[in-house]
Amino acid sequence: MSLPPSAAAIAAGYAFTGPALDLGALLWDGSCLPEAQVRIPLPMLNRHGLIAGATGTGKTKTLQLIAEQLSAQGVPVFLADIKGDLSGISAPGTSNAKVASRSAEVGQEWAGRGFPAEFYALGGLGHGIPLRATITSFGPLLLSKVLRLNQTQEQSLGLVFHYADRKGLELVDLKDLRSVVAFLTSDEGKGELKDIGGLSTATAGVILRSLTAFEAQGMSDFFGEPEFDTAALLRAADDGRGIVSVLELPAVQDKPQLFSTFLMWLLADLFHDLPEVGDADRPKLVFFFDEAHLLFDDASEAFLDAITRTVRLIRSKGVGVFFVTQTPKDVPGDVLAQLGNRVQHALRAFTPDDQKALKATVRTFPDSAYDLEELLTGLGTGEAVVTVLGENGAPTPVAATRLRAPESLMGPVDGTVLDRAVQESALYGRYAQAVDRESAYEKLAARAAEDVVPAERPAGREQTGKPRRGGRGEGTGEPLRGEGGEDRSVVEQVVGSGMFRSLARSVGTQIGREITRSLFGTARRRR
Repeated sequence: MSLPPSAAAIAAGYAFTGPALDLGALLWDGSCLPEAQVRIPLPMLNRHGLIAGATGTGKTKTLQLIAEQLSAQGVPVFLADIKGDLSGISAPGTSNAKVASRSAEVGQEWAGRGFPAEFYALGGLGHGIPLRATITSFGPLLLSKVLRLNQTQEQSLGLVFHYADRKGLELVDLKDLRSVVAFLTSDEGKGELKDIGGLSTATAGVILRSLTAFEAQGMSDFFGEPEFDTAALLRAADDGRGIVSVLELPAVQDKPQLFSTFLMWLLADLFHDLPEVGDADRPKLVFFFDEAHLLFDDASEAFLDAITRTVRLIRSKGVGVFFVTQTPKDVPGDVLAQLGNRVQHALRAFTPDDQKALKATVRTFPDSAYDLEELLTGLGTGEAVVTVLGENGAPTPVAATRLRAPESLMGPVDGTVLDRAVQESALYGRYAQAVDRESAYEKLAARAAEDVVPAERPAGREQTGKPRRGGRGEGTGEPLRGEGGEDRSVVEQVVGSGMFRSLARSVGTQIGREITRSLFGTARRRR
């Protein structure tokens, strides 16, 4: 059957020669044309994208459709699952009359199948392998952004990190950072930073209050060890399919700052670790962030700035980012400009604000043979207006599309099945149990307790300079004496101790990463 000339011109724009993902069949003049397939070139998936539409129009199913095809072609996928209905990607879908009808309409050879998946939860809040990060790996720049500190407070926090790194006081969790800030404003510690500007009591108070508010968002569970290695997101299953990493977020959907903070750290960590690949034949990883408005609602300018620049630059690392939300206006303009692939489901136009959003959405599309204002309000569930980047990098013609049905389960798996999958994961034993080893909080607490002991010791014993049994000495915090009997400086005590040498070996990689990330942030701001 020959296509109408206008439909044929649109279909020609999607006739790619290389590997591609199948979205569905072209809609033209009220008919579905299965011989005109609408597709996305696989190499263009790192050019980022947007899946938008009103509630109930099929956005999540579109996300699922793309994710399972990426997995089938060996590309790992990351899904942020706000509502908890994406766990079904791990289980085969079930056929019914609606699936059979849709498959016949779009020319799809449907077969139910599940895809290899790992399930994660922030700090163990909910179902999934716990994801944690250390304060050290965040670094002062990134932490300042999420705490919404001003420039002076950011610089002061940088001094706190500098002091902690120099003295071997590893910052693992929030109580470590709080204890170091409190120490540096105490009578004993306030002189430690005197030569490099010091830490004012007022600024320290702001930082401590910000940390308290941060904890109220659930962050105390997120910061700690064992820290998640983001390289785990890049894995493939034994059969060569990409692993779908599903971050289960229903337990924290009322804590958007928790989700936002994790995203910033995750992208920064991947950006730091991944090499430049340029234009590869396939992405190394594709992110999908469902309910993206939660990502940007009430976000600080610093946060938006970080996201915009990360999205712009991470493409060259082979990582694609898709935002899933209700309308394009949920995504800041600078971010939207980076999204080359668009799948726009139906929009509603019941109010003046809806009408304004509809007109703004239409203006973001290339010139089209369709009346997009009319089309976007008349699309059915599982239908969308599509334009992507073709194999030459140019936008394809706008195509109204009836989308394929996902082959995996369109809904959540049972909770017991999900828990069993989590516990059977090879990563579960590595990350399930939180570890609270000795770090800055414990070291400063021990130091404070031991500072009381000298006044209670006999004078003769104090003059010997010998450590007491099980007491202070090398590796325990005892003030050591030099050859002339004089007290060594705090720096000499810490750096010369066995404890510090051991700590330096254990956290050298993390400290190096934090410094590199801080420099990366500074360099990006200078662009």
